[in-house]
Amino acid sequence: MLKLDEFIGKYVTKRSKSMFLKDISDHKEQLSEKIAGKKVLVIGGAGSIGSSFIKAMLPFKPEALVVVDTNENALAELTRDLRSTKGMYVPEDYIPYPMDFASPVFEKMFRSRGGFDIVGNFSAHKHVRSEKDIYSVEALLQNNVLHAKKLLDLLAEYPPEEYFCVSTDKAANPVNIMGASKRIMEDVIFSYSDKFPVKTARFANVAFSNGSLPAGFLSRIQKLQPLSAPSDVKRYFVSPEESGQICMLSCMIGANREIFFPRLEEEQMMTFDKIATALLEEYGYEVLQCESDEEAIEKAEALKAGSMRYPVHYSGSDTSGEKAYEEFYVESEKVDLARLKALGVITDKKIPDKNKIQKLFDQLTAAFERVETTKEDIVKIMHEYLPEFQHMEAGKSLDSKM
Repeated sequence: MLKLDEFIGKYVTKRSKSMFLKDISDHKEQLSEKIAGKKVLVIGGAGSIGSSFIKAMLPFKPEALVVVDTNENALAELTRDLRSTKGMYVPEDYIPYPMDFASPVFEKMFRSRGGFDIVGNFSAHKHVRSEKDIYSVEALLQNNVLHAKKLLDLLAEYPPEEYFCVSTDKAANPVNIMGASKRIMEDVIFSYSDKFPVKTARFANVAFSNGSLPAGFLSRIQKLQPLSAPSDVKRYFVSPEESGQICMLSCMIGANREIFFPRLEEEQMMTFDKIATALLEEYGYEVLQCESDEEAIEKAEALKAGSMRYPVHYSGSDTSGEKAYEEFYVESEKVDLARLKALGVITDKKIPDKNKIQKLFDQLTAAFERVETTKEDIVKIMHEYLPEFQHMEAGKSLDSKM
Protein backbone atom coordinates (compact mmCIF):
# COMPACT_ATOMS: atom_id res chain seq x y z
CA MET A 1 0.00 0.00 0.00
CA LEU A 2 1.37 3.40 -1.02
CA LYS A 3 2.15 5.70 1.91
CA LEU A 4 1.65 8.99 0.11
CA ASP A 5 3.24 11.29 2.71
CA GLU A 6 6.39 9.17 2.69
CA PHE A 7 6.44 9.09 -1.12
CA ILE A 8 6.13 12.89 -1.31
CA GLY A 9 8.96 13.35 1.18
CA LYS A 10 11.25 10.88 -0.59
CA TYR A 11 10.65 11.69 -4.25
CA VAL A 12 8.94 15.10 -4.58
CA THR A 13 9.94 17.54 -1.82
CA LYS A 14 12.91 15.38 -0.79
CA ARG A 15 12.29 16.37 2.84
CA SER A 16 11.49 13.90 5.61
CA LYS A 17 9.87 16.61 7.74
CA SER A 18 8.32 20.01 7.17
CA MET A 19 10.69 22.82 6.24
CA PHE A 20 8.64 25.20 8.42
CA LEU A 21 8.91 23.41 11.79
CA LYS A 22 11.71 25.70 13.00
CA ASP A 23 9.79 28.86 12.15
CA ILE A 24 6.67 27.49 13.88
CA SER A 25 8.70 26.58 16.96
CA ASP A 26 10.42 29.97 17.06
CA HIS A 27 7.06 31.79 16.90
CA LYS A 28 4.97 29.39 18.98
CA GLU A 29 4.13 31.98 21.63
CA GLN A 30 3.13 34.58 19.05
CA LEU A 31 1.00 32.05 17.17
CA SER A 32 -0.78 31.10 20.38
CA GLU A 33 -1.48 34.76 21.20
CA LYS A 34 -2.92 35.32 17.73
CA ILE A 35 -5.12 32.19 17.54
CA ALA A 36 -6.12 31.01 21.03
CA GLY A 37 -9.69 31.95 21.91
CA LYS A 38 -10.35 33.62 18.53
CA LYS A 39 -13.25 33.21 16.11
CA VAL A 40 -11.99 31.89 12.76
CA LEU A 41 -13.65 31.80 9.34
CA VAL A 42 -12.06 29.70 6.59
CA ILE A 43 -13.52 30.10 3.10
CA GLY A 44 -12.68 27.28 0.69
CA GLY A 45 -11.67 25.33 3.78
CA ALA A 46 -12.43 21.88 2.38
CA GLY A 47 -9.78 22.11 -0.32
CA SER A 48 -6.20 20.92 -0.05
CA ILE A 49 -4.64 24.17 1.19
CA GLY A 50 -7.61 25.40 3.22
CA SER A 51 -7.96 22.12 5.13
CA SER A 52 -4.20 22.05 5.78
CA PHE A 53 -4.41 25.61 7.14
CA ILE A 54 -7.15 24.46 9.52
CA LYS A 55 -5.06 21.51 10.73
CA ALA A 56 -2.03 23.75 11.27
CA MET A 57 -4.07 26.24 13.28
CA LEU A 58 -6.26 24.00 15.47
CA PRO A 59 -3.48 22.99 17.93
CA PHE A 60 -3.45 26.65 19.02
CA LYS A 61 -7.11 26.30 20.12
CA PRO A 62 -9.35 28.91 18.53
CA GLU A 63 -12.72 29.43 20.23
CA ALA A 64 -14.79 29.00 17.07
CA LEU A 65 -14.21 27.61 13.56
CA VAL A 66 -16.63 28.19 10.69
CA VAL A 67 -15.71 26.54 7.39
CA VAL A 68 -17.39 27.55 4.13
CA ASP A 69 -17.04 25.60 0.89
CA THR A 70 -19.23 24.83 -2.10
CA ASN A 71 -18.05 21.19 -2.10
CA GLU A 72 -20.48 19.50 0.27
CA ASN A 73 -18.78 16.09 0.04
CA ALA A 74 -15.35 17.53 0.79
CA LEU A 75 -16.75 19.37 3.82
CA ALA A 76 -18.14 16.10 5.15
CA GLU A 77 -14.77 14.41 4.65
CA LEU A 78 -12.96 17.29 6.37
CA THR A 79 -15.19 16.88 9.41
CA ARG A 80 -14.66 13.12 9.49
CA ASP A 81 -10.91 13.64 9.15
CA LEU A 82 -10.71 16.17 11.98
CA ARG A 83 -12.89 14.14 14.35
CA SER A 84 -11.07 10.88 13.55
CA THR A 85 -7.56 12.20 14.21
CA LYS A 86 -6.08 11.34 17.58
CA GLY A 87 -5.33 14.41 19.67
CA MET A 88 -6.91 16.85 17.20
CA TYR A 89 -8.55 19.79 18.94
CA VAL A 90 -11.92 20.71 17.43
CA PRO A 91 -13.69 23.66 19.08
CA GLU A 92 -17.20 23.14 20.39
CA ASP A 93 -18.31 25.96 18.10
CA TYR A 94 -17.37 24.22 14.84
CA ILE A 95 -19.73 24.56 11.87
CA PRO A 96 -19.03 23.53 8.26
CA TYR A 97 -21.36 25.31 5.80
CA PRO A 98 -21.84 24.10 2.20
CA MET A 99 -22.38 27.53 0.65
CA ASP A 100 -20.91 30.08 -1.76
CA PHE A 101 -19.14 32.98 -0.04
CA ALA A 102 -20.61 35.34 -2.67
CA SER A 103 -24.19 34.28 -1.88
CA PRO A 104 -26.79 36.22 0.15
CA VAL A 105 -27.05 33.40 2.71
CA PHE A 106 -23.32 33.67 3.44
CA GLU A 107 -23.72 37.37 4.15
CA LYS A 108 -26.66 36.64 6.46
CA MET A 109 -24.60 34.04 8.36
CA PHE A 110 -21.60 36.37 8.57
CA ARG A 111 -23.61 39.30 9.92
CA SER A 112 -25.45 37.10 12.41
CA ARG A 113 -22.11 36.15 13.97
CA GLY A 114 -20.85 39.73 14.06
CA GLY A 115 -17.81 38.97 11.94
CA PHE A 116 -14.68 36.99 12.81
CA ASP A 117 -11.25 37.67 14.33
CA ILE A 118 -9.36 35.71 11.66
CA VAL A 119 -10.51 35.23 8.06
CA GLY A 120 -8.73 33.05 5.52
CA ASN A 121 -9.92 32.89 1.91
CA PHE A 122 -8.80 29.82 -0.03
CA SER A 123 -11.61 29.82 -2.58
CA ALA A 124 -10.04 30.10 -6.02
CA HIS A 125 -9.80 28.86 -9.55
CA LYS A 126 -6.24 27.55 -9.38
CA HIS A 127 -5.75 25.80 -12.71
CA VAL A 128 -4.05 27.25 -15.78
CA ARG A 129 -6.50 25.13 -17.77
CA SER A 130 -9.34 27.40 -16.53
CA GLU A 131 -8.79 29.80 -19.45
CA LYS A 132 -10.41 27.79 -22.25
CA ASP A 133 -12.82 30.43 -23.56
CA ILE A 134 -14.74 33.55 -22.54
CA TYR A 135 -17.08 31.61 -20.25
CA SER A 136 -14.36 29.83 -18.30
CA VAL A 137 -12.41 33.11 -18.08
CA GLU A 138 -15.43 34.94 -16.69
CA ALA A 139 -15.98 32.23 -14.06
CA LEU A 140 -12.30 32.41 -13.08
CA LEU A 141 -12.25 36.20 -12.74
CA GLN A 142 -15.58 36.28 -10.90
CA ASN A 143 -14.20 33.88 -8.29
CA ASN A 144 -10.61 35.11 -8.02
CA VAL A 145 -11.19 38.87 -8.34
CA LEU A 146 -14.74 40.24 -8.52
CA HIS A 147 -16.28 38.16 -5.71
CA ALA A 148 -13.20 38.83 -3.58
CA LYS A 149 -14.11 42.52 -3.56
CA LYS A 150 -17.63 41.74 -2.35
CA LEU A 151 -16.15 39.81 0.57
CA LEU A 152 -13.70 42.61 1.35
CA ASP A 153 -16.53 45.14 1.43
CA LEU A 154 -18.28 42.98 4.02
CA LEU A 155 -15.09 42.60 6.06
CA ALA A 156 -14.68 46.38 6.07
CA GLU A 157 -17.89 46.56 8.10
CA TYR A 158 -16.59 43.96 10.57
CA PRO A 159 -12.79 44.38 10.43
CA PRO A 160 -10.93 41.18 11.32
CA GLU A 161 -7.68 41.16 13.26
CA GLU A 162 -6.07 39.17 10.44
CA TYR A 163 -7.06 38.56 6.83
CA PHE A 164 -5.25 36.12 4.55
CA CYS A 165 -5.91 35.24 0.92
CA VAL A 166 -3.81 32.75 -1.00
CA SER A 167 -1.94 33.81 -4.15
CA THR A 168 0.38 31.80 -6.43
CA ASP A 169 3.91 31.77 -7.78
CA LYS A 170 2.29 32.26 -11.18
CA ALA A 171 1.48 35.86 -10.11
CA ALA A 172 5.14 36.82 -10.62
CA ASN A 173 5.57 37.81 -14.28
CA PRO A 174 2.27 36.12 -15.21
CA VAL A 175 1.83 34.45 -18.59
CA ASN A 176 -1.62 32.93 -18.00
CA ILE A 177 -4.97 34.39 -17.00
CA MET A 178 -5.07 32.51 -13.69
CA GLY A 179 -1.69 33.91 -12.63
CA ALA A 180 -2.63 37.42 -13.75
CA SER A 181 -5.94 37.18 -11.87
CA LYS A 182 -4.04 36.36 -8.69
CA ARG A 183 -1.61 39.24 -9.24
CA ILE A 184 -4.62 41.56 -9.60
CA MET A 185 -6.16 39.92 -6.52
CA GLU A 186 -3.06 40.95 -4.55
CA ASP A 187 -3.73 44.58 -5.49
CA VAL A 188 -7.41 44.26 -4.64
CA ILE A 189 -6.84 42.89 -1.14
CA PHE A 190 -4.02 45.36 -0.45
CA SER A 191 -6.37 48.21 -1.39
CA TYR A 192 -8.31 47.33 1.78
CA SER A 193 -5.20 47.25 3.99
CA ASP A 194 -6.07 50.67 5.42
CA LYS A 195 -9.16 49.06 6.97
CA PHE A 196 -7.69 45.80 8.36
CA PRO A 197 -4.39 43.85 8.14
CA VAL A 198 -3.99 41.92 4.89
CA LYS A 199 -1.41 39.25 4.03
CA THR A 200 -0.92 36.72 1.25
CA ALA A 201 1.48 34.01 0.06
CA ARG A 202 2.75 33.03 -3.36
CA PHE A 203 2.70 29.29 -3.51
CA ALA A 204 4.68 26.47 -4.94
CA ASN A 205 2.73 23.49 -6.28
CA VAL A 206 1.16 21.47 -3.48
CA ALA A 207 2.18 17.87 -4.11
CA PHE A 208 -0.82 15.64 -4.88
CA SER A 209 -3.34 18.38 -4.03
CA ASN A 210 -6.94 17.98 -5.20
CA GLY A 211 -7.18 18.23 -8.97
CA SER A 212 -3.41 18.39 -9.52
CA LEU A 213 -1.63 16.34 -12.17
CA PRO A 214 0.12 14.10 -9.58
CA ALA A 215 -3.24 13.43 -7.90
CA GLY A 216 -4.49 12.51 -11.37
CA PHE A 217 -1.69 9.95 -11.63
CA LEU A 218 -3.17 8.12 -8.64
CA SER A 219 -6.61 8.07 -10.25
CA ARG A 220 -5.23 6.83 -13.57
CA ILE A 221 -3.31 4.02 -11.85
CA GLN A 222 -6.39 3.00 -9.86
CA LYS A 223 -8.32 2.74 -13.15
CA LEU A 224 -5.43 1.16 -15.09
CA GLN A 225 -5.34 4.10 -17.49
CA PRO A 226 -2.15 5.46 -19.10
CA LEU A 227 -0.25 8.44 -17.69
CA SER A 228 0.57 11.62 -19.57
CA ALA A 229 2.90 14.36 -18.32
CA PRO A 230 5.05 17.25 -19.60
CA SER A 231 8.77 16.52 -19.52
CA ASP A 232 10.00 20.12 -19.79
CA VAL A 233 7.94 21.99 -17.15
CA LYS A 234 9.80 22.55 -13.87
CA ARG A 235 7.87 23.33 -10.71
CA TYR A 236 8.56 23.99 -7.03
CA PHE A 237 6.71 21.67 -4.65
CA VAL A 238 5.64 21.73 -1.00
CA SER A 239 3.81 18.98 0.86
CA PRO A 240 0.13 19.33 1.80
CA GLU A 241 1.14 19.79 5.44
CA GLU A 242 3.63 22.52 4.50
CA SER A 243 1.00 24.37 2.45
CA GLY A 244 -1.15 24.98 5.53
CA GLN A 245 1.85 25.97 7.61
CA ILE A 246 2.91 28.60 5.04
CA CYS A 247 -0.55 30.17 5.27
CA MET A 248 -0.69 30.07 9.07
CA LEU A 249 2.73 31.70 9.44
CA SER A 250 1.94 34.33 6.80
CA CYS A 251 -1.43 35.15 8.30
CA MET A 252 -0.41 35.27 11.96
CA ILE A 253 3.12 36.70 12.03
CA GLY A 254 3.20 38.71 8.82
CA ALA A 255 2.89 42.48 8.77
CA ASN A 256 0.26 44.34 6.78
CA ARG A 257 0.65 44.12 2.96
CA GLU A 258 3.34 41.44 3.02
CA ILE A 259 3.65 38.54 0.60
CA PHE A 260 5.30 35.32 1.78
CA PHE A 261 6.87 32.56 -0.28
CA PRO A 262 8.74 29.31 0.49
CA ARG A 263 12.52 29.60 0.25
CA LEU A 264 13.24 26.90 -2.31
CA GLU A 265 16.28 26.68 -4.55
CA GLU A 266 16.19 26.16 -8.31
CA GLU A 267 17.73 22.71 -7.99
CA GLN A 268 14.71 21.65 -5.90
CA MET A 269 12.40 22.02 -8.90
CA MET A 270 10.82 18.82 -10.22
CA THR A 271 9.35 17.83 -13.57
CA PHE A 272 6.07 15.94 -13.67
CA ASP A 273 7.42 13.05 -15.73
CA LYS A 274 9.95 12.26 -12.99
CA ILE A 275 7.18 12.17 -10.39
CA ALA A 276 5.11 9.86 -12.61
CA THR A 277 8.04 7.50 -13.16
CA ALA A 278 8.88 7.34 -9.44
CA LEU A 279 5.24 6.66 -8.60
CA LEU A 280 4.93 3.83 -11.11
CA GLU A 281 8.15 2.25 -9.89
CA GLU A 282 6.86 2.52 -6.31
CA TYR A 283 3.86 0.45 -7.43
CA GLY A 284 6.20 -2.09 -9.02
CA TYR A 285 5.61 -1.18 -12.66
CA GLU A 286 8.12 -0.82 -15.49
CA VAL A 287 7.60 2.39 -17.48
CA LEU A 288 6.64 1.83 -21.12
CA GLN A 289 7.34 5.00 -23.14
CA CYS A 290 4.84 5.77 -25.92
CA GLU A 291 4.93 8.34 -28.74
CA SER A 292 1.36 9.61 -28.35
CA ASP A 293 -1.68 9.61 -26.08
CA GLU A 294 -3.42 7.29 -28.53
CA GLU A 295 -0.61 4.71 -28.42
CA ALA A 296 -0.57 4.84 -24.61
CA ILE A 297 -4.35 4.33 -24.44
CA GLU A 298 -4.13 1.34 -26.75
CA LYS A 299 -1.28 -0.32 -24.85
CA ALA A 300 -2.99 0.29 -21.48
CA GLU A 301 -5.44 -2.49 -22.35
CA ALA A 302 -2.68 -4.98 -21.47
CA LEU A 303 -2.75 -3.74 -17.86
CA LYS A 304 -6.18 -5.34 -17.43
CA ALA A 305 -4.60 -8.69 -18.30
CA GLY A 306 -1.93 -8.26 -15.62
CA SER A 307 0.90 -6.57 -17.54
CA MET A 308 3.44 -4.80 -15.31
CA ARG A 309 4.65 -2.54 -18.15
CA TYR A 310 2.81 0.75 -17.67
CA PRO A 311 2.28 2.93 -20.78
CA VAL A 312 3.10 6.64 -20.46
CA HIS A 313 3.33 9.55 -22.85
CA TYR A 314 5.86 12.18 -21.82
CA SER A 315 6.13 15.20 -24.11
CA GLY A 316 7.01 18.88 -24.29
CA SER A 317 4.44 21.43 -23.15
CA ASP A 318 2.46 23.01 -26.00
CA THR A 319 -0.61 24.48 -24.27
CA SER A 320 -1.60 28.06 -23.41
CA GLY A 321 -0.14 29.76 -20.36
CA GLU A 322 2.43 27.14 -19.42
CA LYS A 323 5.71 28.74 -18.34
CA ALA A 324 8.70 26.37 -18.34
CA TYR A 325 9.74 27.49 -14.84
CA GLU A 326 8.31 29.40 -11.89
CA GLU A 327 9.46 32.36 -9.82
CA PHE A 328 8.19 33.92 -6.59
CA TYR A 329 9.08 37.59 -7.05
CA VAL A 330 10.26 40.09 -9.65
CA GLU A 331 13.27 42.39 -9.65
CA SER A 332 11.29 45.47 -8.66
CA GLU A 333 10.01 43.88 -5.44
CA LYS A 334 11.88 44.28 -2.15
CA VAL A 335 12.59 40.90 -0.53
CA ASP A 336 13.53 40.05 3.07
CA LEU A 337 15.33 36.69 3.32
CA ALA A 338 16.63 37.16 6.87
CA ARG A 339 13.48 37.28 8.99
CA LEU A 340 12.47 33.61 8.79
CA LYS A 341 14.37 30.39 8.21
CA ALA A 342 12.17 28.86 5.51
CA LEU A 343 10.04 31.75 4.24
CA GLY A 344 10.98 34.79 2.23
CA VAL A 345 8.93 37.97 2.56
CA ILE A 346 8.11 40.58 -0.08
CA THR A 347 7.88 43.86 1.83
CA ASP A 348 7.19 47.58 1.32
CA LYS A 349 4.08 47.08 -0.79
CA LYS A 350 2.09 50.30 -1.05
CA ILE A 351 -1.68 50.70 -1.00
CA PRO A 352 -2.64 50.36 -4.69
CA ASP A 353 -4.51 53.05 -6.60
CA LYS A 354 -8.16 52.39 -5.71
CA ASN A 355 -9.47 54.40 -8.67
CA LYS A 356 -7.39 52.31 -11.06
CA ILE A 357 -8.76 49.11 -9.52
CA GLN A 358 -12.34 50.39 -9.75
CA LYS A 359 -11.78 51.25 -13.42
CA LEU A 360 -10.62 47.67 -14.02
CA PHE A 361 -13.69 46.29 -12.27
CA ASP A 362 -15.97 48.53 -14.32
CA GLN A 363 -14.26 47.45 -17.56
CA LEU A 364 -14.50 43.75 -16.71
CA THR A 365 -18.13 44.01 -15.58
CA ALA A 366 -19.11 45.86 -18.76
CA ALA A 367 -17.19 43.39 -20.93
CA PHE A 368 -18.90 40.39 -19.35
CA GLU A 369 -22.29 41.98 -19.99
CA ARG A 370 -21.60 42.15 -23.74
CA VAL A 371 -22.41 38.90 -25.57
CA GLU A 372 -19.78 39.59 -28.23
CA THR A 373 -16.88 39.84 -25.73
CA THR A 374 -14.07 37.37 -26.40
CA LYS A 375 -11.29 35.89 -24.31
CA GLU A 376 -8.87 38.13 -26.22
CA ASP A 377 -10.84 41.23 -25.15
CA ILE A 378 -10.44 40.24 -21.49
CA VAL A 379 -6.71 39.61 -21.92
CA LYS A 380 -6.40 43.12 -23.39
CA ILE A 381 -8.22 44.69 -20.42
CA MET A 382 -6.04 42.77 -17.96
CA HIS A 383 -2.84 43.74 -19.81
CA GLU A 384 -3.86 47.41 -19.73
CA TYR A 385 -4.07 47.21 -15.94
CA LEU A 386 -1.08 44.88 -15.59
CA PRO A 387 1.51 45.66 -18.30
CA GLU A 388 3.82 42.85 -17.12
CA PHE A 389 1.12 40.32 -18.04
CA GLN A 390 2.45 38.72 -21.24
CA HIS A 391 -0.14 36.12 -22.16
CA MET A 392 1.18 32.92 -23.75
CA GLU A 393 -1.51 31.80 -26.17
CA ALA A 394 -0.92 28.47 -27.89
CA GLY A 395 -4.46 27.87 -29.14
CA LYS A 396 -4.59 24.64 -27.17
CA SER A 397 -5.84 23.89 -23.64
CA LEU A 398 -4.65 21.24 -21.22
CA ASP A 399 -8.13 19.75 -21.62
CA SER A 400 -7.07 18.51 -25.06
CA LYS A 401 -4.67 16.08 -23.36
CA MET A 402 -5.05 13.04 -21.12
